[in-house]
Amino acid sequence: MVKFFVTSANSGHLRGLATEFNESTNAIRKELNQLSDAGYLQKKEISNKIAYNANTNHPMFALLQQVVHKYLGLDVIVEHIVDRMGDVAYIELIGEYAQGIDSGVIEINIVGDAINREYTENIVPKIKEIVKRNVVFHYNKPLTEQGILLFGE
Repeated sequence: MVKFFVTSANSGHLRGLATEFNESTNAIRKELNQLSDAGYLQKKEISNKIAYNANTNHPMFALLQQVVHKYLGLDVIVEHIVDRMGDVAYIELIGEYAQGIDSGVIEINIVGDAINREYTENIVPKIKEIVKRNVVFHYNKPLTEQGILLFGE
């Protein structure tokens, strides 16, 4: 679910997903078929491979995406930053989580003027305890096409 619902831009095919998750192709096939049969994923044939991606037209898509963001703790991270940071223009999820890979390290890019880096570094242990993942902050990097905008316009 994380792979496909952290952002609708993510897609994958059977063998690639099996390698990424270190699972058998049979186990991945079973999950992909169940999610596809339920309408949560769409299938598309590309170069003799079937690619899967989230069905953004499914009535539950927005809710599932919210659940995945909450599961990853992204809502907690944004809340802690926005509440006390002042002039934050954007908060962007970057790195492996933006690609849907549950690697254990959430990378966040904070863009804005006069960012209180001391505060963000002090809240890392608290956030880590809440979301059960490591958090790394980056500051004022240019926004990327692969990133997921969590806050801002």
